Amino acid sequence: MTEPATPRPRLRILVVDDHEVVRWGFRLLLGGQSWVERCLGADGADEAIALAHRYDPHVALVDLFLGSSSGADVAQRLRAASPRTRVLLLSGAGRISERAARAAGASGFVLKDQPASEICAAVRAVAGGGTAFAVPAAEAAGERLTTREREVLELLAEGATNREIAARLLLSPHTVKEHTSALYRKLAVRNRAEAARRAHELGLGD
Repeated sequence: MTEPATPRPRLRILVVDDHEVVRWGFRLLLGGQSWVERCLGADGADEAIALAHRYDPHVALVDLFLGSSSGADVAQRLRAASPRTRVLLLSGAGRISERAARAAGASGFVLKDQPASEICAAVRAVAGGGTAFAVPAAEAAGERLTTREREVLELLAEGATNREIAARLLLSPHTVKEHTSALYRKLAVRNRAEAARRAHELGLGD
């Protein structure tokens, strides 16, 4: 006779963000999930640690920038105060490398503009003992660029024309145009302005 499966416990989640609207949005999103027991909110490290002591959350979503505080520092303090709480860093603009996030004791990093389903999946993965490190679409596309395409993109981001790029890289203007078309396709952009914006996201150009 098969034993009935033991239901997984519902999660307690803590959202740490100094913007009230952001906290409200995440609490509304996560608190409405059937697998969430309670979703709490804190606007800084001290309140977060007090709530962690009281409720022992499974996962804490911590903003990367909390006023004058670093989310990585808050993650370390939370982990020290509540070792069973796993931390998922989140950001609307800045980035943190996977190595730096892990060094701070975080088990994942997500972007605030990711689809809600992806953020929920990341919370569940971290709660289950896994990791969830987001790779922004621009970065994933950037990894597919050839060395020459990255060189062209970097000069394009600096404002160089195709003819100037050709002169700098000792290529023909036609070859530069082919490289430009290829990187437009890989980065899913339509023009030089969008390509330059992607380049800056990848850390290329001035």
